[in-house]
Amino acid sequence: MTETVTTTANLNKFEKLKAEKDGLALKEEIEKIAKIGWEAMDETDRDHRLKWLGVFFRPVTPGQFMMRMRIPNGILTSSQMYVLGEVVQRYGDDGSADITTRQNIQLRGIRIEDLVDIFNKFHGVGLTTIQSGMDNVRNITGDPVAGLDAHEWYDTRELVQQIQDLFTNYGEGNPEFTNLPRKFNIAITGGRDNSVHAEINDLAFVPAFQENQERNSVTFGFNVLVGGFFSGKRCEAAIPLNVWVHPDEVVAVCKAIVEIFRDHGFRANRQKARLMWLIDEWGIDRLRREVEQRLGKELLPAAPKDEIDWEKRDHIGIYEQKQPGLYYVGLHIPVGRFCAEDMLEIARLAEVYGSGEIRLTVEQNVIIPNIAESRLQTFLQEPLLDKFAVTPGLLMRSLVSCTGAQFCNFALIETKNRALAMTKDLEKELIFAYPVRIHWTGCPNSCGQPQVADIGLMGTKIRKNGQTVEGVDIYMGGKVGKDAQLGTCVQKGIPCEDLQPVLRELLIQHFGARLREPAIV
Repeated sequence: MTETVTTTANLNKFEKLKAEKDGLALKEEIEKIAKIGWEAMDETDRDHRLKWLGVFFRPVTPGQFMMRMRIPNGILTSSQMYVLGEVVQRYGDDGSADITTRQNIQLRGIRIEDLVDIFNKFHGVGLTTIQSGMDNVRNITGDPVAGLDAHEWYDTRELVQQIQDLFTNYGEGNPEFTNLPRKFNIAITGGRDNSVHAEINDLAFVPAFQENQERNSVTFGFNVLVGGFFSGKRCEAAIPLNVWVHPDEVVAVCKAIVEIFRDHGFRANRQKARLMWLIDEWGIDRLRREVEQRLGKELLPAAPKDEIDWEKRDHIGIYEQKQPGLYYVGLHIPVGRFCAEDMLEIARLAEVYGSGEIRLTVEQNVIIPNIAESRLQTFLQEPLLDKFAVTPGLLMRSLVSCTGAQFCNFALIETKNRALAMTKDLEKELIFAYPVRIHWTGCPNSCGQPQVADIGLMGTKIRKNGQTVEGVDIYMGGKVGKDAQLGTCVQKGIPCEDLQPVLRELLIQHFGARLREPAIV
């Protein structure tokens, strides 16, 4: 194929606004922005460039902004969670927070006038929102039980932090990487169950051992996957780069691949501005050669197999750590949404019972680690665990949902509230033999990742009885953990008001659910 040449004339509108002014430039204008208010702001700054600072204008809630954090590997301290809870409590108008499918947190109800104060609070506890939106490397995901899991191959925490520091200049902003053609997702897993969904990332590192037959030895490292992504136009699983890297090479390889994407990714058609489109144009061999050229050395070919050999865990419940006498407890946060009081209480529990550490999962849940065995039973009696259970229902425990139309202007349907209500009703109707993963997403952007679910529901608008109503397209066949694969659309255009009986039948026919016996009066 002939490589696409991008000129100023055929740049899309987002490339033009970036060429006019880098989003990171707004960092120096925060005091002015906070003083004049959102209605007096330049519209392009408000709607787009603020996203480089992690601040998102939402037309469905004018005047109430969303803030997206950067929480590498999903790891927080109790001090940081206290600050996040206090921000939602003090500044949020009907504020709430959502745990995302990238081990991150989004705060809602934020006023632009309070940005200076909020950023100062974040800085005081080592939090940042920098480059968390638009055409940047997004939150780096890693194993939620890294350093706790006795069976892990490698503790990913330090590597994830190094990658974050590289692309964000230690949270201060890095103009070298603020103008990518599109967003870029990176994940690194050192465990055995693919807890990061490696296959849906632009760049992923999965554990693998390289054999040296001459020395009769094996060395730990990572096989490299590239090109995974979801969009309204196309969804693809990541493919092997045919490269194995030592842990010491991971950060340099990340830098090289992101630089290649920055310098050569497509900028004319925004729908084709993800890494996989460049791979289509170049071929995987050329991408590998370009990486080696930037590194100044040849890379070893991929190890024959990776070490993802477990089915995926959800980490909900009570588990022994590798540290003798300590446990981590996974709390189920229904569809990842909690309020300020919940956040403050989670911080208190982590401080009182654990080491003050809190972890987030890509399933939108919370882990509190380092609880001594002697404190475990007392911890389990805490009232918050009535709301955020350690033994939720088998359908509820695997429920995932994007933000939905309540707060997101891209969403075509309401998701979180509907998902919760329908799941509760289905659990009343059915008995389940094992957890079933149902993911809701409000639009084809697939933030709720329906393609990796047992049953995925993608929001759409359909016609029923001459009226436009909210509906879903149904996806099935997604598999996580070892042998991960993406599901496909099996049924289109189901009105949401007619969805529950459809789900009931799918659960009975494909997932071993049984109808409950009617109560005897």
